[in-house]
Amino acid sequence: MNRAEFFVDNADLVTHSEVVLRPDPGRSLVRPFTPSDPPAYADPHYSRPQRIADRVLALGESEVCAGLDRLTRAIAGSPKKIEDYLLHRFDELNGVLIDRCSVSDPRKQLLAAYFCAEYSFEAAALFNPSIIPHPAGATLPDGRVRLLLSLRGVGEGHVSSVTFREGSWSPTHGFEIDEAEDRGIMLQLATIDGDGDDAITHLASAGDTPISQTVIFPITPSQRQGIEDMRLVLFTDDDGQRKIYGTYTAYDGRDARPELMHSTDLKTFSLRKLKGRYADGKGMAIFPRKIAGRYVMLSRQDNENIWLLTSDDIRQWNDGHQLITPEQPWEFVQLGNCGSPIEIDEGWLVLTHGVGVVRSYAIGACLLAKDDPSKVIGRMAAPLLRPTPEGAREGYVPNVIYSCGGMVHERTLLLPYGVADSITRFATVPIDALLRAMD
Repeated sequence: MNRAEFFVDNADLVTHSEVVLRPDPGRSLVRPFTPSDPPAYADPHYSRPQRIADRVLALGESEVCAGLDRLTRAIAGSPKKIEDYLLHRFDELNGVLIDRCSVSDPRKQLLAAYFCAEYSFEAAALFNPSIIPHPAGATLPDGRVRLLLSLRGVGEGHVSSVTFREGSWSPTHGFEIDEAEDRGIMLQLATIDGDGDDAITHLASAGDTPISQTVIFPITPSQRQGIEDMRLVLFTDDDGQRKIYGTYTAYDGRDARPELMHSTDLKTFSLRKLKGRYADGKGMAIFPRKIAGRYVMLSRQDNENIWLLTSDDIRQWNDGHQLITPEQPWEFVQLGNCGSPIEIDEGWLVLTHGVGVVRSYAIGACLLAKDDPSKVIGRMAAPLLRPTPEGAREGYVPNVIYSCGGMVHERTLLLPYGVADSITRFATVPIDALLRAMD
């Protein structure tokens, strides 16, 4: 491969959208909150949660009703959904953190509210997007393709969660992202099957919650500090059935590990740890179908190169090898994927990220053989997108542009990308021009 000159790129192939998604501190959700005593002041016979509960239980009925009414009016969003969430939260507390009691629904809700907190889940940043054709139907009558977008929201304490948006794109209208409601609804814990590394956490949305209100907020110990950089893929089984997978990094404040999200209806979700010899890398991205009867995955196993993994079990990854190594100045430090491979007529289009001087991230692309993705048949010497002085150096992390996945519609690459770990922008690239730019 020819060595590209420093700071040369293929930006002339890219058409940028004026659509920008920015973090909105006004978007919030109600999350669990459990007050506790400092160890030196803890009473083993009378816990702080029980003391709080007893104070609420001592209130008169009129006080309970007045307090609940003020609460539901103060918190924006559907009062019914808030009340349902509080009843669910009471069930989590009753007989577990507090002595079991039988009280009216209003008292349950008010008591539970003392064990909740309102949290602005994208107050600090909204970035690292992933995009797939909308599972509910991809094309509108006027020709616009419907989109489902996942994003990484960051709030107080640098806690990351996954939020969603719906939208559309066409050559005429460009990107149109539906406005999201102020109130986010945290998925509720339904059940946990198994334990330890074998545990499968099942989550469910509250009633008719639209996906744009749904938030996958950290709920397990492995996710305590965040769910980061979900790479969505619309996966087609051998029988033609489609499901949504999302690979992401769970972070507990010290250790990071890859986990897998699975959903068939965007109402119920399961989360589990990926296992096996090669299930310890970041940036894992599943191919959208099996190849030669096996699941296939890209990862950044050694934090430097792109690896190709294969498996008979989507949860267990023991076979793999190094696939693509850094060759160009813009990727000398690190090379990884920018989401799941995209199937086109010519092969598997893989969006890549490279890290170069002053830890500057850029986005490029390569092409893998359709029947044998271990063969690289094309690769860009110069990137598609680099951080530019106009904006990409102003944010939480300067000099970074990054994507967790694009899609192709009628020979056009639709590419959402995060800027400076702060905001999300959108671009399009003609597939034919992109392929011509590869060696």
